[in-house]
Formats: sequence, C-alpha cells, structure tokens
Amino acid sequence: MGRRSKYPEEFRQRAAQLVLDSRRSVRDVAGELGVNHETLRNWVAAERRQRAEGPAALTADERFELARLRRKVAELELEREILKKAAVFFARETGR
Repeated sequence: MGRRSKYPEEFRQRAAQLVLDSRRSVRDVAGELGVNHETLRNWVAAERRQRAEGPAALTADERFELARLRRKVAELELEREILKKAAVFFARETGR
C-alpha cells in the first residue's frame, strides 16, 4: 500500500479538472497551485481514467475496500469448512 497523500482528495480532483477543463498546461497549473508538475500529471491521468470509466466505476478507495472484503470472505469460508469438518469428526467420535 502506498503512502497517504498530503493533499485532500477534493483538491486533487479539482486540480486535475482545472487542467482538463481549462486546456492549460500541467506545468502552468502546477506552478499556480504550488504542486509538483509530475504529481499533477498523475492526478490528471487518474481523472481521465475516471471520466472514461464513467460515474459507475469504483474509486481507488472502493477497490481497496472490495479487495479487503473479498479476502475476508475467503478467510471466513475456509473457517466455515474447517468447522464443518470438525463437527462431522466430533459427531462420529461421540457416536462410538
């Protein structure tokens, strides 16, 4: 997992939108906002991807949460299978 940004998400989105909507260069906007131009270029690329995917696409935070939940579901399913097998084993042992 990468480090957290020192810039709020809304600031990053608005800065990228400023570049895309105003047709100004990334360097001009970055200089005006006091942000590294390569950082702003990354934000613009992310905004372009978001626009291409549409509003139904998942955000990065949502994708991260989805992956975490999928891992948790797999873990719980494995635990359930183990408990089922243990229940069968103990049922046989008490039946003897």
